[in-house]
Amino acid sequence: MTDIDKMAAELKQKRDELALQIKLGSMEANEEWNELEKKLNDFVAKAKVEETASGVSNALSTLGEELKKGYERLTKAL
Repeated sequence: MTDIDKMAAELKQKRDELALQIKLGSMEANEEWNELEKKLNDFVAKAKVEETASGVSNALSTLGEELKKGYERLTKAL
């Protein structure tokens, strides 16, 4: 399992944990959740081509960190 695969698995797990809390969260949290879902879908799609495209790894890491920070913001907000 690559580092990107591990990060994707961790992000999906955090997403699942937050999904339950989001249902009880504010409208603002819901809006941020929707944005993070779009970014996660983008991350997962790009992760699939990471093995064949050089330079994508850095972009994926940046996007992964952005997702992680977004999930942390939501966790604090809830």
